[in-house]
Amino acid sequence: MPIEAIARFMQVLDSAFPSGSFVHSFGLESHVVSGMVHDKESLKQYLENHIVDQYRQCEFPFVAQCYQNLLAHNLKVLIRLDYQFSAMFSDAFAQASHDIGSNYLKHIEALPHHAIVKDYFHAIKMQYAVGNELAVLSTYAFELGMDKALFLVMWAKKNLMGIAMCAVKISRIKPSDIQEILFELDNFLLDAIKHHFPTMGNFNPLFEQTIYQHRVCEPKLFMT
Repeated sequence: MPIEAIARFMQVLDSAFPSGSFVHSFGLESHVVSGMVHDKESLKQYLENHIVDQYRQCEFPFVAQCYQNLLAHNLKVLIRLDYQFSAMFSDAFAQASHDIGSNYLKHIEALPHHAIVKDYFHAIKMQYAVGNELAVLSTYAFELGMDKALFLVMWAKKNLMGIAMCAVKISRIKPSDIQEILFELDNFLLDAIKHHFPTMGNFNPLFEQTIYQHRVCEPKLFMT
């Protein structure tokens, strides 16, 4: 894969540009209020659980299936996956994902050369497909010849950094400790990506069990 592809993808992922970004806290507030997340080790455990219970159950299988159907030039199934993935989340999350995906598309829709990528982007433009953020990014990563594992590492690390930044705002964990956690998560993340992914689902046990313990704590959606 050419270095140019990585450079271009880093530019696309940079939230300083007009495409914007969003990060869901995934119930971190309730974990902090309940005392389940209170120091460096407990935050690291929370993020590891998030990789296992959220990403490996939902986002990673979704990306794997996107790549599979892009390789097979199966536009119909790709569009169906797009709808299925969006239906798994709350209205606010799904809408934010769609909005960011649309913003990405404005910047990259003229760049693809692969027919299946052009067809999928056209389907989004014609409103035949949702065009959620992860679907658009997966498709563009495929267009650039980016390995699936590399794409997942870049995407997941970006989002884990966003969630960790929420901890800076709502806990007393030092930013330097959070940086160390993020470095230490790299091998754990790589191991999670190397293994076979389960069937795509949307049940995150720690999130489901903890988030509803507090009436005033809800998962927040931070957008720029």
